[in-house]
Amino acid sequence: MKNNMGDIDRMVRAVVGFVAMGAGFYFQSWWGLAGIYILATSMFNWCPPYVLFGVNTCNIERN
Repeated sequence: MKNNMGDIDRMVRAVVGFVAMGAGFYFQSWWGLAGIYILATSMFNWCPPYVLFGVNTCNIERN
């Protein structure tokens, strides 16, 4: 699994993931699950849709 996310992308996803999880908890909705997915992609530095569309925001090739 090759990294395909840059540092700024990861930071933005982490913030959005925490906000979505908070919204899901507050509103008792599915947003919490979406937040978990977004946060997980940030933690693993790999996004499956990026692979499908050929997107790579990583500046340096890391493995």
